[in-house]
Amino acid sequence: MYELRGVSKRYTRGKDTINALDGIDLTIGDGDRLVIQGPTGGGKSTLLQMLGGLDKPTAGSIELDGTDLARLSEAKLTKVRSENIGFVFQSFNLIPTLTAQENVETALVPLGVKVKDRRERAAEALKSVGLGERLGHLPAEMSGGQQQRVAIARALVKQPKVLLADEPTGNLDESMRDEIMEVLETMWKEYGLTFIMVTHDSSLAKKAPRVATIRKGKITVKENAGA
Repeated sequence: MYELRGVSKRYTRGKDTINALDGIDLTIGDGDRLVIQGPTGGGKSTLLQMLGGLDKPTAGSIELDGTDLARLSEAKLTKVRSENIGFVFQSFNLIPTLTAQENVETALVPLGVKVKDRRERAAEALKSVGLGERLGHLPAEMSGGQQQRVAIARALVKQPKVLLADEPTGNLDESMRDEIMEVLETMWKEYGLTFIMVTHDSSLAKKAPRVATIRKGKITVKENAGA
């Protein structure tokens, strides 16, 4: 479970100080599905990065299962990310010279998984997202939707506790968007993940049980009845 207390993030640009986040309090329970919305540049991705230990707040605490990520060393943060947190990004972030299977395997290398086990687990993860026939394909040989499926498989192959997605359908057309969201929602249910997604797409937000909106550094959270 995440517990955020008094989380602020300030940036300095020249003589100006920008409060991307200003004293945010937020609780995200195990297995929750939360969508984060707000205007461009309003702190959505900043919050997601801090939940993933990729950035630290200027003030406040971000606890994941009782451990304050804001106070961990970079080495310990790397360990937490490697073991507990899966990431899916808008731009896929696949390595172009590696096959789909090899891209997925990269998530298991920091965990010390043996080569044979890495290959087997990567293949199974790709099959679970409908890419069992594409193990040996390079990213350039796949559609955008297929590349995002590879990225999802890479995020989930290590069996994380948390899945963080930053505009995962932002580069996809409407039909592919729906396919990817179906995959993500299926994985959320099957694996019992805590699933947190940043999106500008209001139609996706309406389907989430909880929606957090960030405006001018402040956050409001509402429940979606029937979602």
